[in-house]
Amino acid sequence: MTRTRIARHNPPTLHDTPGYHHVTTVEPGRMAYLAGQCPVDRSGTVVGADVPAQIDQATANAALALEAVGASPGDVVRAVIYVVTDDRAALGAAWTRCRASVIADAFTIASTLLGVSMLGYPDQLVEIDLTVALPD
Repeated sequence: MTRTRIARHNPPTLHDTPGYHHVTTVEPGRMAYLAGQCPVDRSGTVVGADVPAQIDQATANAALALEAVGASPGDVVRAVIYVVTDDRAALGAAWTRCRASVIADAFTIASTLLGVSMLGYPDQLVEIDLTVALPD
């Protein structure tokens, strides 16, 4: 599978970004769509009482899911980060934490960061949704 980022520094007709690309194209091939990765441990218990701790758990879970399908963070072609907040500074801090995580390369592609009012588990503050172009 061939993955191409259009253009290397983003199209000149669009705004500069803080580390992601506006457009990612993928040639035909196998794809994986990961369920939203939540900040839960193997027993299903939410881990961490704050956004940074929950990002650490969710990205660790995402790394395990990627490994299970033979992929790496560099194979991710779309990322969506959900954070329970209405504070722009908190969203920026969440983005920074994701970009420093064990799957940091997953957030250099077409990415979306959303502040939301609620997620599925009680006390859940973060969820990470990834689409992957599987290696040949």
